[in-house]
Amino acid sequence: MASFSSLGINKELIKGINELGIKNPSEIQEKAIPTLVSTKTDFIGLAQTGTGKTAAFGLPILQNIDTKSDEIQALILSPTRELVQQIKKQLFKFTKYCDDQIFMEAVYGGEKIDRQIANLKRTTHIVVATPGRLIDLIERGEIDIKNINTLVLDEADEMLSMGFKQDLNRILKYTTGDRKTWLFSATMPEEIKNIIKTYMGSDAVRVEINRNEAVNKNIRHQFYTTTIKQKTEVIIRFLEKRPNERGIIFCRTKAGAQNLSHQLKEEGFSVDALEGDMQQKERDKVMRAFKNQSLQYLISTDVAARGIDVSGLEFIIHHQLPEQLDYYTHRSGRTARAGKTGISVALILAYELERIHQIQKELNIKFTEITI
Repeated sequence: MASFSSLGINKELIKGINELGIKNPSEIQEKAIPTLVSTKTDFIGLAQTGTGKTAAFGLPILQNIDTKSDEIQALILSPTRELVQQIKKQLFKFTKYCDDQIFMEAVYGGEKIDRQIANLKRTTHIVVATPGRLIDLIERGEIDIKNINTLVLDEADEMLSMGFKQDLNRILKYTTGDRKTWLFSATMPEEIKNIIKTYMGSDAVRVEINRNEAVNKNIRHQFYTTTIKQKTEVIIRFLEKRPNERGIIFCRTKAGAQNLSHQLKEEGFSVDALEGDMQQKERDKVMRAFKNQSLQYLISTDVAARGIDVSGLEFIIHHQLPEQLDYYTHRSGRTARAGKTGISVALILAYELERIHQIQKELNIKFTEITI
């Protein structure tokens, strides 16, 4: 079994990650780090959230920063402010024992741009950003990314599905020169293939993690057949049986999420809804409460759940099956993180049994039918 030092990571960084409980490299780390640490190459990593990719690109970036220079040397793009904040926080923790300080800045929408501009005036080695806010800063002439040597596109498919296509193209054009591009994506839609063709070397190294195995390894997948009328009742019974557990309930629509949240609150459950149209302040408030455990359950739509990474969730409930297969993996992968186990329960109507068989086949997982 590989160790971080055999992958080429230095002692100070290893000390930092060991303290965070990261002892053995995950599959993506094992396959990516040796290449990213030692060679100047473009890189394509097919991997889901929760597979440890922040360390897979973060450790090589940190190790290759020249702290004597005060130029921005690496740029990491990620789709949501939560993910941007989280990446910055993780990288910062990795550097706890490094001799020379590595300076990082996070830039994202929903916060005053003046404050971010002021922060960027200080020495900055690594910028973690959402595409929209980065473009604002470039246009104001407040950030210079022309000389970066590494550009990471994290969750590239999510950035495209959130409408950042033009921003990404512009940023990639701005940073031409000698940079290497590392792209991480859970799926490979046409638009990603175009980015690879246009902006990356034809000799880019490709690594694919068997995505279903990585995400579904420690999850028990279950389904329960019910009727539309009885769904809320079933969820109430499920939650009552597990008074000390935490989880997320996924709904397909905003109205559905609000409605269910309202019904469960009336029954006395500690629950709140997260949906796409919320003001950032409201969203932050709900997420804070869920992370610090003053909120036991979260009800969310697929769009609103992007960028949520909360450890220690015992279950996921699918109020309805998602429209897209990838969403099933995104949803269920919120439980069983960092080696823990979890369950994913889908509430289905009789005619949706066919869909369960389809998900089993496509994702290579096994469902069991349960009674609640």
